[in-house]
Amino acid sequence: MLEAKNRLGIIFFPAFDWAISATHPEREERLLYTQDQLREEGLFDIAGITEYKPEIATREDVERVHFCIPGVESVCTKSHLISAGGAITAARLVMEKEEEKAFALVRPPGHHAMKVVHGNRGFCNINIEAVMLEHIREQYGPLRVAIVDTDCHHGDGTQDIYWNDRDTLFISLHQDGRTLYPGTGFPHELGGPNAMGRTLNIPLPPGTSDKGFLHVIDNLVLPVLEDFKPDLVINSAGQDNHFSDPITNMNFSARGYAMLNRRLNPDIAVLEGGYAIQGALPYVNLGICLAMAGLDFDGVREPEFDPAAIAQSDQVSTYIERLCDEMLKVWRKPPALPKQGERSGDWWVRTKDIYYDTDGISESQVESVLLCPDCSGTVKIETWSTVNPLSVGIEIPISACDRCAGIGRRLLEEAHLKGNYRYVQCIDRKAKRYTRYGF
Repeated sequence: MLEAKNRLGIIFFPAFDWAISATHPEREERLLYTQDQLREEGLFDIAGITEYKPEIATREDVERVHFCIPGVESVCTKSHLISAGGAITAARLVMEKEEEKAFALVRPPGHHAMKVVHGNRGFCNINIEAVMLEHIREQYGPLRVAIVDTDCHHGDGTQDIYWNDRDTLFISLHQDGRTLYPGTGFPHELGGPNAMGRTLNIPLPPGTSDKGFLHVIDNLVLPVLEDFKPDLVINSAGQDNHFSDPITNMNFSARGYAMLNRRLNPDIAVLEGGYAIQGALPYVNLGICLAMAGLDFDGVREPEFDPAAIAQSDQVSTYIERLCDEMLKVWRKPPALPKQGERSGDWWVRTKDIYYDTDGISESQVESVLLCPDCSGTVKIETWSTVNPLSVGIEIPISACDRCAGIGRRLLEEAHLKGNYRYVQCIDRKAKRYTRYGF
């Protein structure tokens, strides 16, 4: 009887009752074909591979991560809470050692959802990996975590959430933002002033194939992870780098995804994008499941797979090799301060304009981070949009020093008493207090 080398938990949630539209690429069929494929291949007949049902994330789980304006219920549905709950289930299985690894095959996705949420952007309402991670930090204590995002689109939401967190390393491999939504994710985006180098972006040229992705893993990602020494590695497993994906321009294969996963060796994988619903997703998901379970995946082949037709050019290979060399140097000696923003007294201030492409909402932000040598620093975000008036969010990090925690709590009191803001929210991770006014 075939037996998994690594005990693997798989969590399914196709979200039957939620879609942007009936024909939108991000719809329930993304997972129904995968579900059929895994059952036809007898994956759940393998000893050590177990299917689980998702739990439901709570409003408190979401508010531990996001400033939802005007509130959680206004920006996400129960399907979003179950998707995030599926990711939480995956993490719980690993943290409590019920399984050695877990893969949350859930939708809707989440990696374009930023710290502040006014609506849906990039098919995402809440960031399911961040909700998962902060849930387990709350339950199991501080963790040093690496999130490696292999979606074809830059994980701008995850980057935004962890921009100022020195205990979270965010690495994104994606198609160059000059050629694809959301138009961000460049090498100079390295994190906030207290967390420089904790964000690493590897923008890859269109036409990158297995060879290029695996070169990045071997020559950049793995050396960085070895230096960082995370307690946990999470893979945001977007699958739209596949050569057949209808909305991207890359040449990755199902077997290449499995090889990447085998080398990366994540503790937890969470599905993000991937819109070749029949020709890629069932095969990529099967390959990843086999890789996580420590089983042979050489027989995984998708339709129309022709290695010669999707081989990357020498020019692309040379570009990727140089980029990896440069980014490894940056990781080992990052700049003192980010290019984004400027100093204002004890604060580092940057402004942002964000467009919610799905909902047609325009937002503006002023983000202020308290400069601190001892912790990630208290963050204050003033936000307003075409659907919501001026509001403010204040975050005190879980590892905040006494100075940053005290200043953050004074900011909350002032924001509430002065009445300049329609909605006031404070995420006090140090005290585990989550305060809302005006909701």
